[in-house]
Amino acid sequence: MTKKLVIAPDKFKGSLTASQVAEAMARGALRAAPGSSIDRVPMADGGEGTVEALVAATGGSFGQAEVTGPLGERVPARFGLLGDGRTAAIEMAAASGLVLVPPQRRNPLRASTRGTGELLLAAIAAGARRVILGIGGSATNDGGAGLGQALGYRLLDSEGRDLEPGGGNLDRLARIDPSQRRPELDGIEVAVACDVTNPLCGPGGASAVYGPQKGATPAMVEQLDANLAHFADIVARDLGLAIRDLPGSGAAGGLGGGLVAFAGGRLEGGVNLVIDAVNLAARLTDADLCLTGEGALDAQSAFGKTPVGVARLARSMGCPTLALAGSIGPGAEAVLQQGIDAYFSICTGPMSLDDAMTHASELLERATEQAVRAFLADRGRRVEKP
Repeated sequence: MTKKLVIAPDKFKGSLTASQVAEAMARGALRAAPGSSIDRVPMADGGEGTVEALVAATGGSFGQAEVTGPLGERVPARFGLLGDGRTAAIEMAAASGLVLVPPQRRNPLRASTRGTGELLLAAIAAGARRVILGIGGSATNDGGAGLGQALGYRLLDSEGRDLEPGGGNLDRLARIDPSQRRPELDGIEVAVACDVTNPLCGPGGASAVYGPQKGATPAMVEQLDANLAHFADIVARDLGLAIRDLPGSGAAGGLGGGLVAFAGGRLEGGVNLVIDAVNLAARLTDADLCLTGEGALDAQSAFGKTPVGVARLARSMGCPTLALAGSIGPGAEAVLQQGIDAYFSICTGPMSLDDAMTHASELLERATEQAVRAFLADRGRRVEKP
């Protein structure tokens, strides 16, 4: 009897993209269950790899624009157009990411999110009416001020001059003028993939929690936090939006709050946005088995990472889920309470990380074959019981 298998993995970071993981798993599954119907659905959680996964899963295409990088240089940045023809996917890291700034040049006082706003406008110009925007991996701490300026908002000092880039200048903000907001934003839905709940300011805010990894010294953290608090006050007064204590507003150096303020953004869990965009529920209908996975499975995986998001949906539809991972860390058993029925390491024995990553595709293929064989054997025994 032909089986229907849905393969919905995340990337194996540093080794395989989500599409490559899905292909390797499909090869192994077909050796265990020849003739099965395989639906490959590359997944992501809003972070690195989201654009590629969504384009691959929906049969979409890529677009590219030249935008302003974190420190003002021009950089090429890619966005995705999904198969529905009206949804775009953007990773802010492509325009304003930490990967674009050498360690010795990292400076959150100067880094700007302007390029992310420019990339958003490029996606709209390409026909998008809905945008999924992942905000992980930022180099910035400007509260989305640069994005606002790219979208036409004027951020003015007390003498009516436009504010210079970076979170270090927000203390000089006197007024936000929305009169030149770009009209093409009208009617555009911006869904922000945000899996953290940090507020904009305070001990758990953008500057204190994430500033140091972007190059902020303790003195910078104090300055940036005070600047964001002032920025939030001006946003509340001039735009009528309270972003200071909004859960998730502190993500990406305050870009979470900035997207709410300047683009009408809605902060949502990243994996759920991707699940909806690829229409995973419909693809799981009548499936016999769901296969998922990621590079490392551990206690943190239970808190909404891609495999658990996929497994929760599959369990709600009565479909069992098996997960494969490059490594199994402490606390991984927590995922068994979240929808994953069993998990497997792809490693066949002791090996170095370099070896595991180099041979990940072959190891994943073999592990998937054995996992599917075990699943089919168990199902066969249960069917044969009188």
